[in-house]
Amino acid sequence: MDKRMPWYQAVADCEARGEPYVLVTVLGVAGSVPREPASKMVITAEHSYDTIGGGHLEFQIMTRAREQLAARRYETQLQHFPLGASLGQCCGGSVSVLLEGQPGSEARLVVFGAGHVGRALMTIMGHLPWQVVWVDSRADAFPEAAALSANVRQHLTDDPVGDGQDLCAGSHALILTHNHQLDYELCRALLDAGSATSIGLIGSQTKAERFRLRLEHRGYTAEQIASIRCPVGRSDVPGKRPMEVAVSICAELLSLAAIDQPKARRRGVKWNELKALLPGAEHTSPNQPVEAQ
Repeated sequence: MDKRMPWYQAVADCEARGEPYVLVTVLGVAGSVPREPASKMVITAEHSYDTIGGGHLEFQIMTRAREQLAARRYETQLQHFPLGASLGQCCGGSVSVLLEGQPGSEARLVVFGAGHVGRALMTIMGHLPWQVVWVDSRADAFPEAAALSANVRQHLTDDPVGDGQDLCAGSHALILTHNHQLDYELCRALLDAGSATSIGLIGSQTKAERFRLRLEHRGYTAEQIASIRCPVGRSDVPGKRPMEVAVSICAELLSLAAIDQPKARRRGVKWNELKALLPGAEHTSPNQPVEAQ
């Protein structure tokens, strides 16, 4: 992502990759100021794109935006900044800004296996706001990097099991490899770590039973073993073609991701804050049309 890109391209890029960001908009100005109303910039956890004038004002706004992102508070805030000695700027005016926190996607997925189902799955996941890591030990199994969607990152490794524990922390994991023994070792590694959000394993009921017995023999509890979804995917989505299996898996993942999503009753800027910025707003009834000026 090019840090020189304009704010609207940065928004599109963050949305495509599912990266959280804050969109900053200058709402109003008074006196001498660095930028005019409607100037915008985008701030992520590590970078910023475009500008609302630079200097200590922009530094302060970036600090507040990153505090908001770090706390996962994807809220909308109104802020007012006098450009005097406190900000070390000599403009002498003042700026009101709107900070709009956008969550991107906190849904993360790690996929082990770049076979037919893995490839079909990436076709769908590339159009969903998930952050995806695609793991395989075979370089020739991956498509060209340019063919991947912005939210999909390849991870080529000769040790998928060793890398898997760190990669899957806080992420949904899908085990779709070409090798049953590798599947089994990945299951053990992820159960041992206990930090994956969920574990899905491709296979038949017969494979599921064999893995259950092997894991039970190794001392894993019934609860641990039951946490592995095998066969993975929704049972009400039929078909065995790679794309049909991928659709079934995606439907299941979307259901899992929706379970813990809180539904906030109040969103955006509070009405009292808006009234302070909008002259005459307190005199307007919700059912009364506003006359054109």
